Amino acid sequence: MPRYRHLTLIPLLLLCGSISAAEVSVVGVMGKKALLVIDGGKPRWLAVGESIAGVKLTGIDGDAATIESGGKRETVSMGQNSRLTGGTAGGNQSVTLTAEHGGQFFANGAINGIAVRFLVDTGASYVSMSISDAKRLGIDYLSGQKTLMETANGGTLGYKVKLDEVRIGEITINNVDGMVHAGNGLAIMLLGMSFLNRMEMQRDGETMVLTRRY
Repeated sequence: MPRYRHLTLIPLLLLCGSISAAEVSVVGVMGKKALLVIDGGKPRWLAVGESIAGVKLTGIDGDAATIESGGKRETVSMGQNSRLTGGTAGGNQSVTLTAEHGGQFFANGAINGIAVRFLVDTGASYVSMSISDAKRLGIDYLSGQKTLMETANGGTLGYKVKLDEVRIGEITINNVDGMVHAGNGLAIMLLGMSFLNRMEMQRDGETMVLTRRY
């Protein structure tokens, strides 16, 4: 496959902050359900007791919702938002990967609820995929922002899109920038920095731990 200059793999050893947080907005309440926007993602209905992306709805009182994240609980009225900060990042928001194929790290995950397999690549600016993968995922890439990318074989066209949800193991991130590459030269999806820059990444030999920071 063609080699993209900006997709070159580099060693992974990034030590970032250890505080996790979730930005949560309450945009609707109906009975025992609340419509929440988490970290700028698309609105999701949660019933009392349900959780998503590390945020749990624990109660409803009139037009206010009580939410819990990272061990912190807060009541948020409809139309308001809150940034819930827990203790150390991690808890159940982490995943451990083992190196394969010459030291590269792969991960099984999902985009918008559909299973995918990623190659972890800190040289990629975005979560990247081919047009055929975008079609399989139901992504309207033609409505995305057209971008000219430089490759070893010259320029090629890409489409910058928004991915509602990207999941690796127990880590779910909403509203992630993605890039769809024209043609079918990209043989595997790349887990790039639009996802990884929200992680604490620690590598120890053949093992890497990704822990959600925010």
